[in-house]
Amino acid sequence: MARRNILFLTTALLALTASVTSAQEHFDPKGKLPSDYTVEIQKNLRATLPFDDQRDFEESRKGLIAVPDYRQIKTEDGTVAWDIGSYDYLLEEGQEFDSIHPSLQRQAILNMNYGLFEILDDKIYQVRGFDLSNISFIRGETGWIIFDPLASKETAAAALKLLNDTVGELPVKAVIYSHSHADHYGGVRGVITDEDVANGVEVIAPAGFMEHAVSENVYAGNVMNRRLFFQYGVLLPRSPYGHVDQSIGKNISAGTTGLIEPTRYVSDDYEEITIDGVRMVFQNTPGTEAPAEMNTYFPDLKAFWAAENITGTIHNIYTLRGALVRDALMWSKHINDALYEFGQETEVMFASHSWPRFGNDRIQEVMRAQRDTYANLNNGVLNLANKGVTVNEVHNVYEVPQSLQAQWAARSYHGSVEHNSRAVINRYLGYWDANPTTLTPLSPADSAPLYVEMMGGAEPILTKGQELVDSGKYLEATEILNKLVYAEPQNQQAKDLLADAFEQIGYQKESPSVRNSFLGAAYELRNGIPKGATIETTGPDTIKAMQTSMWLDFLGIRVNSAKAMDMEFTINLAIPDRDENIVVEMSNATLTHIVDQVAKNADLSISLNRADLEKVMTGERKLVDMLADGTAQSEGNVDVVTQLASTLDQFDIGFELMPGTGAQDLTPASNDFAQPPLANSNGG
Repeated sequence: MARRNILFLTTALLALTASVTSAQEHFDPKGKLPSDYTVEIQKNLRATLPFDDQRDFEESRKGLIAVPDYRQIKTEDGTVAWDIGSYDYLLEEGQEFDSIHPSLQRQAILNMNYGLFEILDDKIYQVRGFDLSNISFIRGETGWIIFDPLASKETAAAALKLLNDTVGELPVKAVIYSHSHADHYGGVRGVITDEDVANGVEVIAPAGFMEHAVSENVYAGNVMNRRLFFQYGVLLPRSPYGHVDQSIGKNISAGTTGLIEPTRYVSDDYEEITIDGVRMVFQNTPGTEAPAEMNTYFPDLKAFWAAENITGTIHNIYTLRGALVRDALMWSKHINDALYEFGQETEVMFASHSWPRFGNDRIQEVMRAQRDTYANLNNGVLNLANKGVTVNEVHNVYEVPQSLQAQWAARSYHGSVEHNSRAVINRYLGYWDANPTTLTPLSPADSAPLYVEMMGGAEPILTKGQELVDSGKYLEATEILNKLVYAEPQNQQAKDLLADAFEQIGYQKESPSVRNSFLGAAYELRNGIPKGATIETTGPDTIKAMQTSMWLDFLGIRVNSAKAMDMEFTINLAIPDRDENIVVEMSNATLTHIVDQVAKNADLSISLNRADLEKVMTGERKLVDMLADGTAQSEGNVDVVTQLASTLDQFDIGFELMPGTGAQDLTPASNDFAQPPLANSNGG
């Protein structure tokens, strides 16, 4: 198992190791302080948002019983996997940061909870502040039932140790994965082993878990990881001018990820299971925050586990790293089902992110607020769409009802009203706004020179752009400066001015995903893409869990049609220990395959066991070497393997998101047919 890589530019290394020395000092020499316009916006927000409602602070502190004497968690080789202390600047008493939206600053402080909490006397415990997600422990008759073992082995192990050291050591009896995103299963090897599972420890997940834990992150993995640089502020130091929070938690840990396949799946809409004397009713909620997800109710404890369906924020309907658009209406319906099935008698509600809610009235209030926000998002946007408002307009038209805006549980931190509203239209109507001009538009690099020429060249654009920035019209400034940057990617003055506008917009955003995207783009416009920058990726456990068919699908994506133009061949691939027979065919510069078939007169037949194929998938061995030494049996023209390998592109994560930022060759060494790292699905 390999540790996930995180390498940063030297200045950005602060993001892993230390807090910024001065809360008022910008980390970037080109960085700007909040403008007078931004300061005024933040001042008005402090005066109008419901800051008198302190219940979240009271509930987030309730039940704290242990705080560790360390602020960092390290891997075996001494690398920092987690550093809550790097955000301590947020805890400076009375500090108001004009570079942070006041609502986001409030959320960022709430997410500074760090330690072990007793949620229900002697029965339910939760460790918060050890990772992006929470890890929860239910005391059974003889041991612990663990819900969502964080993203990394190291953070999960530290959380379990803190629990055992504080309340008494017990064995782990079961692990529950609430859903198929990596921050809810990646740390499983910190709490159990394969041997534990062989000896009877159960691992329970919703139906479809394994398929979706892998499939959501395969086909567009490289580009998803590159886009994550913006959504998660990968290059931003932890600073009032950089990374402050990730809305559902502080940040993603950087330790060792793993995956242990579930031993039991929950398939019914509602399914009751008793483990170690604890009665649990699982509610399947597919198509909400994840394609495979489930809530859990504890009828004997009157406690409801809301997974990632109800947290301290309105979530992403469309996540900016890229993923299939989610169903806001279905999400609201699943919350409504939970409200009426369990919410009428629940006395404590806890989840895989944020903090618990206590008391039935409070729980119903939060459930209704989130139900109504998702439902109104769907219905309100479609109401506008049916009146002619397009995907390119709706984010400037749709508004969350005032009654919901006044409730903290209905604020959009992880999602944003702007990108979620566009996502609803995209889900139902697609990307086209029905104007033929936008149906087959010019690429930005082709259209931008036209605009620049018509506007009289770079000088008047820079003059007008500076005028707009100076007057606080940042979006208007980006509209013309973006054209100039695409037309003249090496014009650093234009890139710096666009970065100035992006930075002020970022300071004003409530959603950290949106904030990070603007600030991350500003960073790259000013400094370029640093060499050696990568994002955390899932470990080999997840690649080994891929279906053979899915691996072949991705080989098809990697085929460069120009290189395969004159190739035609057929391969019979047999995996005898899995009883798999697959025909792989190259024709018309396209690689396809079909399962449960054997081709007559194939050019090559290959037979190897799944364990050996996994070594090819993870890059441990080359297929040609296995054919040569007999590990893989073959009949026919083995040169076909070399031909196929010669067509495969290696995807590079260092491509430009903004023009003129200097694409870097960051492609890791690949082993022909090795599966590149999958996308990072932490946080949904």
